[in-house]
Amino acid sequence: MFKRFAMFSCSLLLSASLTFAGGSKDTNGSKVTEKDLPHDQLVAAAQAEGTLTIYTHSSRTAKAAAAFTEKYGIKVDVTQLKDSEMIEKVSKEAAADLDAADLIFCQDGSRVYPELILTGYVKNYIPPTVRGHIINKDWENPFVWEIMPKLFIANNEKGDPTLTNVWQLTEPAYKGRIQFKDPFSEGVNMNFFTMVTNDEWSKKLAQAYKELYGKELKLTTKNAGYEWIKMLFANTVYGKSDTTIAENVGAKGQDVQLYGLFTSNKLRTAKAKNLSLGVLYNVKPFTGFMYPAYAFLTKNAKSPNAAKLYLEFSMTKEGWEPFNTLGDYSAVEEIKNNKEDSYTLEDWQKELVFEDPVWCAEARSDVEEFISSLK
Repeated sequence: MFKRFAMFSCSLLLSASLTFAGGSKDTNGSKVTEKDLPHDQLVAAAQAEGTLTIYTHSSRTAKAAAAFTEKYGIKVDVTQLKDSEMIEKVSKEAAADLDAADLIFCQDGSRVYPELILTGYVKNYIPPTVRGHIINKDWENPFVWEIMPKLFIANNEKGDPTLTNVWQLTEPAYKGRIQFKDPFSEGVNMNFFTMVTNDEWSKKLAQAYKELYGKELKLTTKNAGYEWIKMLFANTVYGKSDTTIAENVGAKGQDVQLYGLFTSNKLRTAKAKNLSLGVLYNVKPFTGFMYPAYAFLTKNAKSPNAAKLYLEFSMTKEGWEPFNTLGDYSAVEEIKNNKEDSYTLEDWQKELVFEDPVWCAEARSDVEEFISSLK
């Protein structure tokens, strides 16, 4: 049954990928967006609509929306929602054809893909001003608007961390010294663990094990990805939030060096909170993961032109300004990362696992069941 679903999902994505982007067709064959208007005409059409409703994952959207209103005179209603709340709300409203959100910024590809994309509840749209300027072509469909890294970070009060291989975290010496948020409480964390079980990353993990220990990994599970999860979770302490984990790991005066997997934006406040935190760079085969926030127009948008205009605005330096902080990256080539970030998005692509929504949608339930068995 699962294999049939996986094949069906892949065939639908192939069909969608051929017709899903700007000015084409969605999975149901309906027109995704109207023909692109010249900018002046788009502004006029958006102002004629007069209002815009946005659902978002980030509180900073409100600040960007205020700048948009000041620039174009269009009133914006912003609602911040958790991933699961947003997906359920958008699905219900689209199914009932209600006037609700015009534009959404959302996370958790394992649910976004089957529940919003395959159903035709959202429409992929990239403004003509940035088409061809997205850093990675794979991020055009579905459209990745923002990227945020979660990294292995250690207490560095007594010196920089020297860990070079993720398998070291599974050794007995690290028991109780690793913290991350329970993946059942945050979809992007579960997507990361789902990704390491795919063919590409499980092979990289097997190779990393061999490089570290000079021998082949003996499996007690499906592959090296599952094996690493099993051994890592035996050493892990769950934290309530990335903020709390950063504070626990970075607290000064500890006898034992602690490690965490949390968002790099927690480094912004490390100095103010008197924390000692150091990123583990160049770890084999990954230093952590980066997860996307997707942007979509909705099927039932009452202000589609205002939504298109806002999305265009959000991908300018002016519109991106509220997000121009350490640990947040735009997918647009011309919008450079915050000067406090020593790594660019191009650098992180070489070191971090990235979410594939199709794989996560197909395999996550298996990984969830496996992790449940470890508790």
